[in-house]
Amino acid sequence: MDNLPTFDPELVKNFDRLIHANAARLTGGLSPAALGLAWADWAFHLATSPGKQAALVAEAARRALGAVTPADGTTALPWPMSLPGSHRGGPGEPPALPAETDRRFSGAHWQQPPYNLIYRSFLAWEAWWQSATRGLPGVEPHHEAVVAFMARQVTDMFSPSNALALNPELLAQTAQQSGLNLARGAQNALSDASGAVLGQPADDSAPRVGRDLAVTPGKVVLRNPLMELIQYAPATPEVHAQPLLIVPAWIMKYYILDLSAQNSLVRFLVERGHTVFMISWKNPGPDERDRGMDDYLDLGVFAALAAVEAIVPGQPVHVAGYCLGGTLAMIAAAQIARHDARRLASLTLFAAQADFTEAGELTLFIDEAQVALLEDMMWAHGGLDARQMAGAFQMLRSNDLIWSRMVRSYLLGEREHPNDLMAWNADATRMPYRMHSEYLRQLFLHNDLAEGRYHVRGEPVALNDLRCPLYVVGTETDHVAPWRSVYKLHLLADSPLRFILTTGGHNAGIVSEPGHPRRSYKLAERQFGDAYIDPDQWLLQAQKREGSWWLDWADWLAARSGARVAPPALGAPGHAPLCDAPGQYVLEH
Repeated sequence: MDNLPTFDPELVKNFDRLIHANAARLTGGLSPAALGLAWADWAFHLATSPGKQAALVAEAARRALGAVTPADGTTALPWPMSLPGSHRGGPGEPPALPAETDRRFSGAHWQQPPYNLIYRSFLAWEAWWQSATRGLPGVEPHHEAVVAFMARQVTDMFSPSNALALNPELLAQTAQQSGLNLARGAQNALSDASGAVLGQPADDSAPRVGRDLAVTPGKVVLRNPLMELIQYAPATPEVHAQPLLIVPAWIMKYYILDLSAQNSLVRFLVERGHTVFMISWKNPGPDERDRGMDDYLDLGVFAALAAVEAIVPGQPVHVAGYCLGGTLAMIAAAQIARHDARRLASLTLFAAQADFTEAGELTLFIDEAQVALLEDMMWAHGGLDARQMAGAFQMLRSNDLIWSRMVRSYLLGEREHPNDLMAWNADATRMPYRMHSEYLRQLFLHNDLAEGRYHVRGEPVALNDLRCPLYVVGTETDHVAPWRSVYKLHLLADSPLRFILTTGGHNAGIVSEPGHPRRSYKLAERQFGDAYIDPDQWLLQAQKREGSWWLDWADWLAARSGARVAPPALGAPGHAPLCDAPGQYVLEH
């Protein structure tokens, strides 16, 4: 027995990590174990539920008949191929209809045989899979959601709108253009492939940072290994006495809040007399692999806040945070409130969550098996590659962000001309290994912040320590931070809270400048001591307003920002301007 070999535990662990990291490269970062466990759970319960199986067989027959029986009673099959029961009042299931936002089959060509039968059959098949993957007793809810999500990815892939031979609109365009659209599409595919290999954008005409985007004048007044702090130049003779610090998420470039001149939130605020500071996070590389959440607090929010207080002394600071930047701002604000609540004038949160138990479809990618695989992959590479994060977000809306774009670019031969928001979306960032691991485990997987287990500087963080007023924005169609999840802050913080629910999604709902068409929002305010109102009741009671919520926030902020005074200088002793905005870090790829 003494001659048996022994292995260094760390060596064994690292060897396994290397194997897992290489496996993750083949699966795009998705855990086969997580997917396999979800599928096995669903398949076993379906196999042992003969009643459910019989119901699904019957539903398949009804949906097949429903596919050839439109609501107006006309058959979708060309005469004389109509089937028994394919008439008004027959036994078929009512035909499945596209979702309100699904425009794949809205064109006139799709309403003609045989294409009406093709797309109705596809929608029936799609609806059947929704029934098959949902409502099976005994399946763990997370596994059910994963199986339903993967089934949706498969059905989206096989949509007839994606196939040249089955899409009448593509066939009509190909005939009209004598196939030139396919030739252009092949060129587009080659251009995209070469751009991906060389790491260069496919479209050089896209808006650029410093030229078209992030052009609000300002100076970088602080730079450390993790962030730059931008102070924007005043645009009015006098400004509000109390400054505003904005904390963007580190998984995105900050300039989503400073896009083009017409839709820049920063410019909007500066023109209304606010002294605005913005954190611009460094795009981390392998050297930053061991930066953790504490670093993002110490070198990020706390360092920025100290600089703001040095440049505008004697004034409490308004803090606003977007997405994960909002979560970080909440953590920092609660920790500060334990010691000196007067340092902060207010806290504004854009699509930011504190409780992650209902954090949308992103939680499909977060369980123990998935997080462990991601950790091993990030351990090997030093962080999470921007393309993998972008791919996860695209899968949440695969119809809009993957398949429809491929059809337009590679089959119709049309190129989208990137607007400012699309250019920003393509400018992805990486995330350090340690930080992303901590954030996934502590916030998403274990929900430590909401449940009082998150610690900063050895002290527990409790959001009910907050005393400053809160302005919280949720967006109606948010796939990243669902508004009902954002709304849970009502249960965690006791401060006065003004909640806004705006139209749009995670990005477009926040970039909602005045004058933007078809924008509206709902609002209601909770004072200290008011009874809790659940989200459904809130929807019934909230006041609806047309237009941009920016105007409401500007009024709310101005009422709490003090009298007008002469603008502060750009920088201060110890924080002399280093360069012009937008700085250096935002340009790193």
